[in-house]
Parts: sequence; structure tokens; C-alpha cells
Amino acid sequence: MIEINNTTKTKIPVAKMKRIIEKFILVYRLKDFSVSVAIIGDQKMRELNYSYRGYNQPTDVLSFTELREIIIDIKAIERQAKELGQSRDSELWFILVHGLLHLIGYDDNTENKRLKMIARGEDFLRLL
Repeated sequence: MIEINNTTKTKIPVAKMKRIIEKFILVYRLKDFSVSVAIIGDQKMRELNYSYRGYNQPTDVLSFTELREIIIDIKAIERQAKELGQSRDSELWFILVHGLLHLIGYDDNTENKRLKMIARGEDFLRLL
């Protein structure tokens, strides 16, 4: 089951998001995989990031493996997209895949792991 909950006023291409998740499930051969994605704003993300990680600032994505939940801050995505000179949706898809990779066990707690995870996400996005 794929559940997407947009708590913001920002329009999100939900159908495409679901297709990307479905493709991820197929590519990674995930059986009985369910995921919930919440789209939130900076203030709520700041609160969550502080509660769960001790950082009093928003972040682009939080992933909760046990809950199979990904929380994305759409305002952070918009800022990052602008900084990187790409579309908001391109950055959104990259961060969505990054969150999905966390859910299946990938980690980015070292520079080497972070670079491998980025490459894995980019490789997947080229399949779309």
C-alpha cells in the first residue's frame, strides 16, 4: 500500500510520486512493501527534526524505517532545487528515492556511504 498525505497548500504530483514508488518496489523486488509519505512545511519539520535527531532546524527528509514512513519538507526541497538550478520536482524525486533507500537499509552516516547512496538514487532515477 502506498499512502501520500500532503499537509501543505503546495500542489504535488501525487500520481507521479506513486508511480515512482511502484517502480522502486519493482526494481528492488520488495515483497509486501508499504510506505507512507507525508509532505510538510518547515515549522513541522523543524519540530520533528528536533524531536528525533536533536537538530533545531528543518531538513529535507526524515525516514522512519520501522514505520515505513518518509516525511518530506517541501519548502526545503524548493530551496535546494533553486540552489542546485533544477526543477522542484526533480529534487523532490531525488529526495523521495533517498528516503526509500533509507527504508530498505541504506545509510549515509559516512561520506563514503553518502556518496554511494547518492549514486544509487541517481542510477534509479535514470530508469524512469
